[in-house]
Amino acid sequence: MTTAERIHEQIQRLPEPLQAEALDFIQFLTQRQSVRKEDLDWSHLSLATAMRDIEDNENPIYNESDLKERWV
Repeated sequence: MTTAERIHEQIQRLPEPLQAEALDFIQFLTQRQSVRKEDLDWSHLSLATAMRDIEDNENPIYNESDLKERWV
């Protein structure tokens, strides 16, 4: 028996108000999943933008003489 079939079987045993609550929860999970994907897409875009042209730069912008403090 698949998970969807087991859920369907359990839902049938609930009174109508609890079935509606279960549906609300399923809709919440669906919405949360799409938000996570959107956040992940934005994160990848942000990282790609931040890293743009860095791989091509062979010379570092800063060197040891730019340090104000030294840790021993």
